[in-house]
Order: sequence, then structure tokens, then C-alpha cells
Amino acid sequence: MPEEQLVKVNIDGIPVEVAAGTTILNAARQIGGDIVPPAMCYYSKLSGSGGKCRTCLVKVSKGSEKDPRPMPKLVASCRTTVMDGMEVQNITSAEVIEARKGIVEMLLLNHPLDCPICDQAGECSLQDLGYEHGAAKTRYEFERRQFERIDIGDKIQLHMTRCILCYRCVFVADQITDHRIHGILNRGDHSEISTYIHQAVDNDFSGNVIDVCPVGALTDKTFRFKNRVWFTKPVEAHRDCDKCCGKVTLWYKGEDVLRVTGRKDVYGEVEEFICNTCRFDQKKTVDWIIEGPRKVANTSVISSNHYDSLKPLPVIKKNLALQEANKEQLERYTRL
Repeated sequence: MPEEQLVKVNIDGIPVEVAAGTTILNAARQIGGDIVPPAMCYYSKLSGSGGKCRTCLVKVSKGSEKDPRPMPKLVASCRTTVMDGMEVQNITSAEVIEARKGIVEMLLLNHPLDCPICDQAGECSLQDLGYEHGAAKTRYEFERRQFERIDIGDKIQLHMTRCILCYRCVFVADQITDHRIHGILNRGDHSEISTYIHQAVDNDFSGNVIDVCPVGALTDKTFRFKNRVWFTKPVEAHRDCDKCCGKVTLWYKGEDVLRVTGRKDVYGEVEEFICNTCRFDQKKTVDWIIEGPRKVANTSVISSNHYDSLKPLPVIKKNLALQEANKEQLERYTRL
């Protein structure tokens, strides 16, 4: 078996060796940290994704060892493959930062700032981008697009007003289900995600469109407006399922399971897709084998109410000496 060919690429001054044919984005992900470009439309589990949101633009300051000329324009890192000797600038390029600021401004032209009532708040990539690169004011003078909420199935609601047309939900329906009946209708600024004459999306894996949506356009009707995500505690669990892997994340509030989602990696991508039975119908602890609390990054708002053990640690440690002193003080005041 021939050895895998490796190429050397330098991203923000950090060298890394990756397999030939790897995209710049995935090469940066092998390094990790702040130099990884953001991605709103790319999804490693879905073939054909990427190249639509443009948030992952980077500057190629050196094409390769054979042709060291820089690329004339910024390129989408999710669609550009690395070459041996390539040098890439992401956060070290002022041009990239300025372009990303413009991309975020464009994504927010029609996206409403209704984070206080959106179920995606707290785990929304667009929130993070808006905080890091968003402008204080918009230069857009026209009215924003408005759409009526529609139910696509009995468990999923589509709020097209929030959609950024990343195509993830279309790809996931195309690639993990037998058929799909929703997609992109119309063109230009009239484009929208919709079903054919509002037919219901009712296949066994339709709930995965909720997990892959990077904003709050597709929401779980069984969880809608029930709680804020940072008031819940994610716990990893599994069960024997004849349709899917059965590996999920349970989101608890007290003893109640408010929602069930697929397990996601550090980039917010589902590790393995789950069926609707696991997602919507199994919401009791007895239905699952609990593995333990899900690890949450300390930079996430979800960590504010999260513990590393199933039994929360006491907020105040007992101080026996202080308790005895308080008792003596109380008796003294009582005598007086």
C-alpha cells in the first residue's frame, strides 16, 4: 500500500504537515486554537458543503514552493486545498479581519437581533461572530426580509427570517434520508428554505436539520421557549437503537430531560446523526444509560450552570470553627 503523501503548510507562522488534498480550514483545525477560521456553512460530515457563507476567507501569501506567487484575492479556506510550501494568513492579516467584518455585516442585513427570545442563543455561531467582528451600526437602509413561521412536520418549526442560507439542512436531508421535500426556492434576495407547498418533513432522520442549523432558523418545537440553554445541564447517554447509533446528549433541568440532541465536536458538528425516535420520543432518564456530564468549554455560557460530576459540589464549604464561633455569638446576643 503506497504511503500517504504529506505536504507542508504554514498558517499564521505555525507549520503543519497534512495529507495532500486537505483544505486550508481542516489543516488549521489540526493545529487548533484561535487560528482556525470560523465556518458557518461548512460541515465536515456533509459532502459538498462549504463555499457559501464566506466567513472562512483567508489570505494565501505564498502559493507553494514551485510557485511562490501569492493568490490575488482572499480565498475560502473550506474550498481551497493546501499545496507544499503554502503560507496562509488568517488572524495575522488585517485584510482578512476587515473582510470578515464585512461578511458578518452582510449576514446580519436581514438576520433579526432577537437573541433574547431565540432558542439558539448561547450556542449560536453567528452570535460569536457578531461579538468578535460585528459593527455597532448597520449601513443597510432598506426593510429587512420578513417571513411567516411555518411548521415542517409536527416537531420542527422553520423561522426563515433568521436563515442565512447555509444549505446545511438541505445537504443533510439529501445525504442521510431516502428523499427530501425541502430546499432553496427562488433566487437572489428572494431565496428561501421551504417545502413544496408546505409538505411535512416526516422521515426518520428529519430532526438532524435542527442540529446542523448554525442559527435559530430551524428549531425543536418540543423544546421551543421551554428554557434557556445555559440553565440546562448536558449529560452524555446512549441506548440500543435499531435505527441509529443511539449516542446522544441529554439536556437536563432538574430531573427533567428538556431536549435530546446529537453529540457535537469542538466545532459544533454532529459526530453521528441520530433518529427521530431517540430525539423526540425518549425523554425519560430510564430510557437511557447515563455516561456522565458532557465536557463544556469554560468559554461557553453553558458552563455557568454546569458541573464536572453528576452530584454538584457544595457552593459553600463547611467551616466548623466558624460555625462554633457564630453559635457562641448568637448565644451572647440572646442573653443580652
